[in-house]
Amino acid sequence: MNHKFKTKLLQHLPSCFLLLIFFTSQINVYGMAVASPLEGRWDITIDIDGKPAPAWLEVRLSGHKTLVGQFVCVVGSGRPVSEIHFKDGKFSFAIPAQWEQGTNDLRVEGVIEGEKIFGTLITVDEKKQSWTGVRAPVLRRTSPPVWGKSIRLIENNSLNGWHAEGNNNQWISENGILRSPKSGVNLVTNNKFTDFKLHVEFRIPKGSNSGIYLRGRYEVQVTDSKGMEPALDQMGAIYGFLVPNEMVAKEAGEWNTFDITLIGKMVTIVANGKTVISNQDIPGITGGAIDSNEGEPGPLLIQGDHGPVEYRNIIITPAK
Repeated sequence: MNHKFKTKLLQHLPSCFLLLIFFTSQINVYGMAVASPLEGRWDITIDIDGKPAPAWLEVRLSGHKTLVGQFVCVVGSGRPVSEIHFKDGKFSFAIPAQWEQGTNDLRVEGVIEGEKIFGTLITVDEKKQSWTGVRAPVLRRTSPPVWGKSIRLIENNSLNGWHAEGNNNQWISENGILRSPKSGVNLVTNNKFTDFKLHVEFRIPKGSNSGIYLRGRYEVQVTDSKGMEPALDQMGAIYGFLVPNEMVAKEAGEWNTFDITLIGKMVTIVANGKTVISNQDIPGITGGAIDSNEGEPGPLLIQGDHGPVEYRNIIITPAK
């Protein structure tokens, strides 16, 4: 094109067209962030000696080209992944040990095929485990729930409606209180739930630790946290993911209350009468979850392997 003609043409173009030409030139010079098919959240199942164990992966783009994320293995909280290497449909990353006993990194290698991923995990003690994964459901509800009838989950002197996760059950139900006098196994409801409102009261001695897993997958932290700053591992948190905006724990040995609403993966937590998490999205499963099948109903699970704890007045109101 003749230079004088080009200059004259540009003078008559609308300003928005000129901006488009400018930004196009910047794309050519600097490049643009390109979405990767690996981006998103993935529900993973690891094969550990023939038994399924849950895990979770989130992948997102940082800047123009670097993939980063976070990973939840069988136990523990979400761990940051500083870089995920991805090329020709294959990916890999490594993260330091968290609660595992060992000094080696935990290494993950995988392949993406459509809406599924699969691969191997090398543990900190150099054991190789295979795994498969699918995209995690969003679970965004399009209409408000219609609540059904409330169900009281503790009978006076019975564990009816519950089962222990393992042998040597240490849980006791007496006079309306569900008590774990020492570290032992977790306790799980026989019934499963989708969306619900939950009222629960708990009492925990000094230094002890427990948790309530919503649908058996998302842990609401129960700890002796009086006087502490809100944190990912203290009372009222969704462990490893959501921090409460205020610490309202009572003194050790006093009764605390939670009123929890779970709709899809949006959670609201009212602790001792104060809203500490308000309608926040839970990114993924917590370590220690029963499975990674987020689109399915799940039970309540009460953690009993971290010290003594007592619960009472556990009342759930499921959505119809």
